[in-house]
Amino acid sequence: MIINDLNSKLDEINLSDPYSKSVIDKKTFLLDFMKDLTTFHYENCSRYKNFTSLFQQFTSRPATIDQIPFLPVRMFKQHDLMSLDRNKIFKTLTSSGTSGQSVSRIHLDSETAKRQSKVLSAITKNFIGNDRLPMIIVDSDELTKDRTKLNARAAGILGYSLFGRNHFYCLDKNLNLLVDELSIFLEKHNDKPILIFGFTFIIWQSLLQQAIDKSIDLDFGQNSILIHGGGWKKLENQKIDNTEFKKSLNKNLGINSVYNYYGMVEQVGSVFMECSHGHLHCPDFADVIIRDPLNYEVLPFNKEGVIQVLSILPLSYPGHSLLTEDLGTVHGEDDCPCGRKGKYFSVSGRMPLAELRGCSDTRVVNL
Repeated sequence: MIINDLNSKLDEINLSDPYSKSVIDKKTFLLDFMKDLTTFHYENCSRYKNFTSLFQQFTSRPATIDQIPFLPVRMFKQHDLMSLDRNKIFKTLTSSGTSGQSVSRIHLDSETAKRQSKVLSAITKNFIGNDRLPMIIVDSDELTKDRTKLNARAAGILGYSLFGRNHFYCLDKNLNLLVDELSIFLEKHNDKPILIFGFTFIIWQSLLQQAIDKSIDLDFGQNSILIHGGGWKKLENQKIDNTEFKKSLNKNLGINSVYNYYGMVEQVGSVFMECSHGHLHCPDFADVIIRDPLNYEVLPFNKEGVIQVLSILPLSYPGHSLLTEDLGTVHGEDDCPCGRKGKYFSVSGRMPLAELRGCSDTRVVNL
């Protein structure tokens, strides 16, 4: 299939309700897209072709989603992978870890980037509604001043800031809480919901813990909404889990609605948002499969294994089917109490011996 046909097909995706397809409809929908994308990347990315040809257990004519070949996310650290001519690439996302770690390079053309942005918008609005709310960003505005070098915190802020208005950065350049300014903002908007966004560990360390340690009385209002992601590794080391995180936010800041999300630079746009029942949800255009880390066999629901993520969005690079280095469990499909259709799952941590990635350390380089 030529690229124009694939682009047209992808642009026809219905974004009005990203959690509407039942299991039978979704399997047919996803398989159709994934076969076309696999063929396209196989024919246009030689490294993808060479690697997937080694997978004897996967058929060249997949009959089910789990037969779609996958790339380990680590491949993007070791190879420059793209399925379009380099002159069509206008943005490269680079994930970087701590010193000495290799980085992933994800090449985007304008169509893939626009589509990922539209999908992120559809997913987010399904959780927080269409209204642009007064917004508190739990970070420093210094982070976004140089648009030529943006880490994932900055890229996330810029992406999610589209859903808010009257943006207020509540931390100074040293990530200390701007107490007086924050109090004024909360008082000004105390009659309406507020949208709060930040990265998990920074919210815990620079907002919540500073408020507790300094006995600062802050009330964000019970109708406010907090979206956060990334940085869980540091909290896990402190024995802070998702339940304790939410409990502390409610007790000390009065925030009831807290949405965690799971995502990665290698599949920007296809984020998996957490519902009010604590489940991460697969939208219509993405899916997860849990595999045995020893033999890659598909595991049944309620069995922990390595997470494979699938998305119909990546066209400029072969990122439509990736094996992560994260462990997780699918708990069900189409029957979450929140009412959203699709698989719902949880993430339990990193695979043993996996190279730790700083998912909040991502630079954006315009080429």
